[in-house]
Order: sequence, then C-alpha cells, then structure tokens
Amino acid sequence: MEPMKSVDIEEKHIEQKYDKGLVASTFIKYAAYIVIVFGLLYFLVRYVFPLF
Repeated sequence: MEPMKSVDIEEKHIEQKYDKGLVASTFIKYAAYIVIVFGLLYFLVRYVFPLF
C-alpha cells in the first residue's frame, strides 16, 4: 500500500479594488479630449476650409 501524502493547498483570495471616483474622473478627462477634438474639427470645416 502507498502511504497517504499530505498536501497543503494554499488559497488566495484576491479582492479587486474598484474606485468609482477614479473611473469617473478618467471618463471626464477623455470626454473632454473628445469634445476638444470635435470642436477643432468643426472650426476647421466651418471657418478654415471655406477660405480655400
């Protein structure tokens, strides 16, 4: 007969930290970038391109 082997299993519980404030501020930052880019494109199409 084979002797019983004792095996210790290590369990790790990983808690994912989720900061809603950080997500919201990142969303606001990128939304502002998008608004600025579209505003610049609108300015170019509306005022600069008709000059040519």
